[in-house]
Amino acid sequence: MNVVARAKAPTPKFFRVLRSVGLALLAISGTIVAAPVALPAIVVNAAGYLVVAGGVISAISQITVDDTATTALHVNDENLARNGIE
Repeated sequence: MNVVARAKAPTPKFFRVLRSVGLALLAISGTIVAAPVALPAIVVNAAGYLVVAGGVISAISQITVDDTATTALHVNDENLARNGIE
């Protein structure tokens, strides 16, 4: 299964919630990094790390696949030709 197929496949509920949390974390920390006011360096550095963490959490959660739903989609594929055309 390639990356595009994994991204389009159904995602388990836990990972959908985790993806949303990662995106929220990404948005909040991105706002802090781009704030027009002077913030302490530790806050900006921590926000930079949270940007990376939010992006990784969201990306990994997006490509996690629900195997039960995926196998249900491919039950009838065993009798098809290799290219999937009948």
